[in-house]
Amino acid sequence: MNSSPALTFTERGIYCAAGDFHIDPWRPVARALITHGHADHARSGHGHYLATHAALPVMRHRLGDIDAQGIAFGETIRIGDASVSFHPAGHVPGSAQIRVEVGREVWVASGDYKTEPDGLSEPFEPLKCHHFITESTFGLPVFRWQAQTHVAAQINAWWAKCAAEGKTAFLGAYALGKAQRLLSMLDPEIGPILTHGAVEATNAVLRQQGLPLPDTLGVTPETDHKAQKGALVLAPPSALGSAWARKFGPQETAFVSGWMQLRGVRRRRAGDRGFVISDHADWNGLLTAIKETGAENIYVTHGYTEIFTRYLNENGWHAQVVPTEFEGESLDAEGSE
Repeated sequence: MNSSPALTFTERGIYCAAGDFHIDPWRPVARALITHGHADHARSGHGHYLATHAALPVMRHRLGDIDAQGIAFGETIRIGDASVSFHPAGHVPGSAQIRVEVGREVWVASGDYKTEPDGLSEPFEPLKCHHFITESTFGLPVFRWQAQTHVAAQINAWWAKCAAEGKTAFLGAYALGKAQRLLSMLDPEIGPILTHGAVEATNAVLRQQGLPLPDTLGVTPETDHKAQKGALVLAPPSALGSAWARKFGPQETAFVSGWMQLRGVRRRRAGDRGFVISDHADWNGLLTAIKETGAENIYVTHGYTEIFTRYLNENGWHAQVVPTEFEGESLDAEGSE
């Protein structure tokens, strides 16, 4: 092993001195390796970006004219004295874990990830390493996700009930990842599927990449809101209950998030329903991913960092909390996740 670690944690982000690059930095840097296109991981202002071919279109849509290079999943490149490769994280389409090898030392920065296949994102790939950097957004035993097919049946039954009662069904979901996952779960036989502009713009980018999504109708100022009988509207959580949403008349709203697992959160929301779907690993997923790496050293970022780290240390790992500016999953994001 090298005397100095291949990756270190700095005020700008995760840094590799051997390759002189940062991973998902939150301050401007010369060279940034990006795990995926969500706003807390892919920020503006970097000199050069490296991300998977599948992640770059959304990044360019959000960040504008950036100096960026694409890389295929599993392709290994040399950056300085570091060997680097990107591997599926299962979080959203194009999302990656970044494997960094310097000498005989292997690190994996997982970004955000989930281990349950969702039918759209490239399935999570376990990677052997010595050091594993993991999120802990849902790092409590209470967070255990039900099968996607089960939740899909719940959502479609709720939508059908709304349609039968003459109400528009509103689903609040992140514009990248969650929205498209929900689209793949919806039954278009129930009624038309409408989308907020932020969701529809992201849909358009992903459709151009060949992502199979059902037909949707983007809401514009010209949309006849009252004519969309039995419709479901997919929108960022912040749009639910807004003046924009009220134009649709009688309606029910539902939030879709891992946080809906907690009764207290459901009570605090103004929505009529809560459905438990997350693009982050649950408790079992986190532990499975960590076990499959074979890593002894675990670095825990955003989420229930203290509790999750304590559990890992009590169960045979060497774990420590690493402060970052990653945000995980929020109920109020403006479509950024």
